[in-house]
Amino acid sequence: MEGDPLRYDRWIEEALRQVVRRALEHTAHYGLPGEHHFYITFQTGFPGVRIPDYLSAQYPDDMTIVLQNRFWDLEVTEETCAVTLTFSGRKERLIIPLSAVVAFADPSVKFGLQLRVELDGNDVAETLANGDETKAAEPAADDSEAGPPSKDDTNVVALDTFRKK
Repeated sequence: MEGDPLRYDRWIEEALRQVVRRALEHTAHYGLPGEHHFYITFQTGFPGVRIPDYLSAQYPDDMTIVLQNRFWDLEVTEETCAVTLTFSGRKERLIIPLSAVVAFADPSVKFGLQLRVELDGNDVAETLANGDETKAAEPAADDSEAGPPSKDDTNVVALDTFRKK
């Protein structure tokens, strides 16, 4: 599909990232309504990611953060989100390019997305399919009944899985 001018796969990824951006923008302006909370998994080594060195060492591949009760100064631009979170009692500022996000979930409404990340012309799904696994940091079990969506190499996002029944 690389030479095809109708790059549906890339257009879908762009649209899904806009969903993530809009959810974060809404939260930055109005806060989180009701029981909503977000799991955001991102690649820590992605260009433009700025996190403290000790977090990079602890999570050299992927990291999952939870935006729920204790987060400050959420700022969202077209290309990044920045947020202050507490780690071991210390407030730390994280800057995350939206293109580094590999998963986004709001367990309160059973909504989740898996996203592809392009690195030097290869996307994460291709890298995983070739045997180079990345490991996501799991959020604490008491944060929610549902964790971030699992990674696989499918091109299909089945939203029915996350809908209330």
